[in-house]
Amino acid sequence: MKLFRKRLTEYIFDTSVSLQDRSFVIFSCLILIALYAAIPLGLIMREPLSATLSTVGGAVGFSVFIYYVFKKDMISEAKIVLSVIVVVVFLPAMFFSNGGAISGAPLWLLLGTIYIGLILEGNLRVIMLVLNALILIACWIIGYRYPELVTEFSRGQSYFDSISGMFIVGGIVYTLFIFCISLFRKDEVQRNTQRIFEQISSAMVNAIDAKDEYTHGHSERVAEYSKKIAEYYGKSRIECNDIYQIALLHDIGKIGIPEKIINKVGKLTDEEYEIIKTHTVRGAEILESVRDYPDLIWGARHHHERYDGKGYPDKLKGKEIPEIARIIAVADAYDAMTSKRSYRDVLPQHRVREELAKGIATQFDPDFARIMIRLVDMDIEYKMKESISGVNVSGKDTIRCESIYHDCSDDIGITQETTNISFISRPYAGFNEDESIPILIVYDSLDGKVHPGEENNKDLLYYEYAQIRTDGTVKKCNARKTEVHTLQNGARGETAFVSSAGQGQKYKIEAARNRDHVLVRVTGKKKSFDAILALPDTSRYVFISISGEHCEISDISVNMDQNEAVRMKIPRIAEEVSYTKGCLTGDIPNIEVDGPRWATTAGMPITKEMTISFHTMSYPTARLIWHCPYICIYYSKDGQVGGEDYREYLLLKLDGENWESEEKVVNEVRVDHTKDFDGWENWMDINMKGIDCCLKIRREGKMIFMRTENMGISLNSITTIKDGTKKIYISLTGDQVALSNIRIR
Repeated sequence: MKLFRKRLTEYIFDTSVSLQDRSFVIFSCLILIALYAAIPLGLIMREPLSATLSTVGGAVGFSVFIYYVFKKDMISEAKIVLSVIVVVVFLPAMFFSNGGAISGAPLWLLLGTIYIGLILEGNLRVIMLVLNALILIACWIIGYRYPELVTEFSRGQSYFDSISGMFIVGGIVYTLFIFCISLFRKDEVQRNTQRIFEQISSAMVNAIDAKDEYTHGHSERVAEYSKKIAEYYGKSRIECNDIYQIALLHDIGKIGIPEKIINKVGKLTDEEYEIIKTHTVRGAEILESVRDYPDLIWGARHHHERYDGKGYPDKLKGKEIPEIARIIAVADAYDAMTSKRSYRDVLPQHRVREELAKGIATQFDPDFARIMIRLVDMDIEYKMKESISGVNVSGKDTIRCESIYHDCSDDIGITQETTNISFISRPYAGFNEDESIPILIVYDSLDGKVHPGEENNKDLLYYEYAQIRTDGTVKKCNARKTEVHTLQNGARGETAFVSSAGQGQKYKIEAARNRDHVLVRVTGKKKSFDAILALPDTSRYVFISISGEHCEISDISVNMDQNEAVRMKIPRIAEEVSYTKGCLTGDIPNIEVDGPRWATTAGMPITKEMTISFHTMSYPTARLIWHCPYICIYYSKDGQVGGEDYREYLLLKLDGENWESEEKVVNEVRVDHTKDFDGWENWMDINMKGIDCCLKIRREGKMIFMRTENMGISLNSITTIKDGTKKIYISLTGDQVALSNIRIR
């Protein structure tokens, strides 16, 4: 209750909250006071028991309602609900149970108008005012025509209820107006103070960032990420705004670090690194004089502490580190990885995510690191970063290619469904038609773009399979095997065509993939053929980009056939890539998971006590810690993942990550690194060689207990299912992993 009162006070004086919302809270509190005051007054007046009981019931019910609404942050919804209750239920009840028009009831009826005027806005306000007027008129008419419906306890010349009602309602009106006036004044002062503080903070931050061309905007991004983490963690608006300001000034101590050290290209010496580390203490000393914001000191001093106690300056450990510093530490590390530096470009999103996952409970607070990972997963387009300079992607309607790679179209993803591509090719200025030829580059890369000569770049993972020339020749790069089948009898392309831009040839491309094979069908005027590529594995993605030699390519059109029934039939030209061939098969079939959850085992009903054992082997292409098995606890009518009425309660990865379920469930997951844990690189290497795993599962009513330990990572989870579901299933899935010899005991 003490915490509730604190939040209530903060909310009322939070300038970021609308005046209507804060007035609603004040009005509700005053009504509660009035209701509770009306109970003893009713007893003094000897009003009927029914009236007293209705007042008591209203006071208690309203108290519970307001507490729930404020705790769940449902103010907007509550305003609408309460306006209907006040106008339709409360005011008529007060009229008929408190003596009608000749008692104090009319004074109480003013509260409806006051409430609507102060709390509601827009069309809703007009609608409720009209409804309020109609209901009051109806009450007066009914009370006049049928006086027996009105409790007449005050008609014996006793006007105590009228006088008390006048004082209570007058007190409410006075308090509301005084509160609103004081709020306006306080808000104006706070806004001015906040504006001055923000301007000073921004000026200081700009001075810091100006010292290093590679960290420009760093402080503002860290502040924004810190605020997002705090919001996701459930902090109040005031707390989130404070965290933003504290994070904004976390690096203020760098103002005293020599520029030659800050801007040094390359590795710092031990002496220089020690000087850099002093920026935390310097920052705390600078901010000591800001007495109204004491947490500014902790953000500046401790944002380089580590959760395992190996940070600086004070080597604090775990919860000893101030919470604000633990939040800033995650946001600071994230921005460092997603910003360009003198010695490297922005890191790819998967690398950033992996570093965050590796740092859980070592470098970072587990709660805040997992929230940041969640924000990364929601950032599908990777917008939370500095922009990366793309290469060889035009994004224009027309591309002009002097030679291959000189200009390339946007990436076109190839999947199991047929992708249809068409374009028009014309000779480049000064070249004839025989010298002009479009070329299709078939490749994979993390950003979907063509990166010639970057095959060894670990940050891009660029991997070129083949180059398909529209004259029917194929240059094999990293594909295992390629074949070209010429098409005959009516499979020729469309005739040459003439447009205002001159003569050109139209090409039609159809492409599809089936695991480790890709078929690209090229239809043109001179030649039509099928190019079949046998890929080296099943887990990489496949993109096509259009380029060429001495040609201008325009009118590029791409569409995908969503009907899976018309998938292209792809002839096999090489042995199928399989990671479970020759492996033992247990109680359910083996599976190969080429991508994130692309395949799952059959569902296994969870019993009172059971053990699931299996062999796991990560693919040779696995490069991230979450390229491992996942455990899924769920329900569906047919017992299969994704089946009818599917509800997923827990997705737990063997690296310790778990998703926050949207179902009615509480998951408690504990991840520990035992003495056998020898670092993530070793963990991934052993996973790639193959290991045996064992899950021990126990169910007690609505609670499911699960534990396993693999190569020094101990996982213990408790899943409490709150929707009453009786039959629960478990299945295995993963990412770039082969699961075999699955046995259930």
